[in-house]
Amino acid sequence: MLSSAWCLQTRCLWVTRALKAPVFPTRPEGGLGVAGQQRKQPGSCVNMSEDSWAVSVDVQEATAPSASSAQFDISKKTSRTRSSLSTRGDINGNIVPRDVERGDEPGPADQSLLHKMIRRSLVRNRNEVEVLQRDPNSPLYSVKSFEDLRLKPELLSGVYNMGFNRPSRIQENALPMMLAQPPLNLIAQAQSGTGKTAAFSLAMLSHVNPANKWPQCLCISPTYELALQIGQVIEQMGKFCPDVKLAYAIRGNRMERGTKLQQQIVIGTPGTVLDWCIKYKFIDPKKITMFVLDEADVMIATQGHRDQSFRIHRQLTKDCQMLLFSATFEDSVWGFAKKVIPDPNIIRLRREEETLDTIKQYYVVCREEEDKFTALCNLYGGLTIAQAIIFCRTRKTAAWLSVNMVKEGHQVALLSGELAVEQRAAVIERYRNGMEKVLVTTNVCSRGIDVEQVSLVVNFDLPVDIDGNADNETYLHRIGRTGRFGKRGFAVNMVDSEHGMDILRQIEIHFNRSIPKLDPSDTAAMEKEFNR
Repeated sequence: MLSSAWCLQTRCLWVTRALKAPVFPTRPEGGLGVAGQQRKQPGSCVNMSEDSWAVSVDVQEATAPSASSAQFDISKKTSRTRSSLSTRGDINGNIVPRDVERGDEPGPADQSLLHKMIRRSLVRNRNEVEVLQRDPNSPLYSVKSFEDLRLKPELLSGVYNMGFNRPSRIQENALPMMLAQPPLNLIAQAQSGTGKTAAFSLAMLSHVNPANKWPQCLCISPTYELALQIGQVIEQMGKFCPDVKLAYAIRGNRMERGTKLQQQIVIGTPGTVLDWCIKYKFIDPKKITMFVLDEADVMIATQGHRDQSFRIHRQLTKDCQMLLFSATFEDSVWGFAKKVIPDPNIIRLRREEETLDTIKQYYVVCREEEDKFTALCNLYGGLTIAQAIIFCRTRKTAAWLSVNMVKEGHQVALLSGELAVEQRAAVIERYRNGMEKVLVTTNVCSRGIDVEQVSLVVNFDLPVDIDGNADNETYLHRIGRTGRFGKRGFAVNMVDSEHGMDILRQIEIHFNRSIPKLDPSDTAAMEKEFNR
């Protein structure tokens, strides 16, 4: 059934662009420079389908052009690696043995990169920002405009050139700390889309002395692609800073032994940065005065990166300013952060109660998969639906459903973990632009994707955890794709067994909400229910 989905090229969308290694861009006229000249290498297309997550990143880094003779074209991002064939995620992304048929969800690095690629503007974060100062007696500063930061004119021009009009909520509190004199260490909780990367990029550009031709700011990121994303922001923001140079410490950027970097800002992955500091001595870590560790939660989830980060940290001086960012603050992340960042100031988000007030929830009783499909068709026959997202447990179910919906005349986009991140972003962008009205997916886009026109979310399969109980957090994120921007939305849950009904009851109890039954075959009653 999966193979037939691939044949539906015009209606059921699968993006199949070749994965290309990046090409280094030429230096912008008058702008921030990137080391190296352009050179193509054979074999730059990498088949990622048979490598594990960590190994694939290494392979992709190893096939990148040489830094001494190439430049990045950041606009042609390399695609993220695909899932391992020796392991699979469970229905909500947990790693289980290969022989267990489960669903899929992107890893944390995938999720972060995907969000960076599809964000059109800053996220309006509803959470309150909590600031914990190392010295509670010192004054607490925040800014409401970039002019308040007293930036160099060329940096202020770069900020406005990127389209920033005023600081985001995170930037209001973080930037004064990052730019403070004497320097302050910072641990900040900041999710994708909040302006975090722009904040520490601005801090690094403000920090460097262009007259000093050695690395002064060092930023490490868990993957090759995320490092490129950061580099793109720095290049854009430093467009009017011709004397500030940027280098990428990623595997495959081969440099002659004995070389000393002259770029003031270095961005890279932990393993390569460690080699450049200790093994090859391209970087003198004792001269680094600002250290940024981005995506800490992703970092510690990646094999080897945690230890490499500690080893890099031990090479730095005690006077070096330390900045750490993480989307989550679980115990493991918090323990890691406290070991890396001494005497920190802390910015974290105080989560508000998620509201379901704008979402009407229902359930439909079905005997088997075909009954679910019939109920789905009845929903479409009786309702006016702008756009819908349908969540399935496995890729196989998602492919089967997509094929059958296309046969019914629907414009369908299919999204699953088999696609590389660049391809997923393209699918989501087409869907967001209304080119497809139905998005059939696994858990790949259960979080963080905002499409204003989504009026219906269908749980073709209810989300459960590894023990078979209701996964309430995933349920909330799924149905939260509708009812956004203050508009009313609908969520319909397909229940096909007694176990499914138990899962539904667990969800009702958890959210203290009664979910009424819906009969899609009774069009009149359904219209009345949805319009009341």
